[in-house]
This record gives sequence, C-alpha cells and structure tokens, in this order.
Amino acid sequence: MSDIDDLNRQLKTIENQIAEAKSRMPAHSAKPGMMAELIDLEDQRDKILEQIAALQGRADKNQ
Repeated sequence: MSDIDDLNRQLKTIENQIAEAKSRMPAHSAKPGMMAELIDLEDQRDKILEQIAALQGRADKNQ
C-alpha cells in the first residue's frame, strides 16, 4: 500500500468527522468548543491534502 493510499484513507476519515461535527452544530450560536473542534479537523484535512499534493508532485517528477 502506498503512502498516498494511506493519506487518502486518513482524508476520508477526517472529512467524515468534519461532516459529523457540522451536523451537530446549531444554526446559530455555536459554542466555542464546537468551532475549535471543526477548525482543528479542517486544519488536519488541509495538512493531509498538502502531503498528498507533495507526494503526487514527486511521483509526477519520477515518471
């Protein structure tokens, strides 16, 4: 299994957690803890996406 496959699995998990966090969030007056959790998950997603892009860039150079 490649690193990209592993990162894609992690990405899917994080995206599911983001969707779940958003579904628990009220339309108005979201609590700071809920917002912090969502922001943290989105930051994790962004880091994974950066890692995938970097690995794909390396793979493209090697071909």
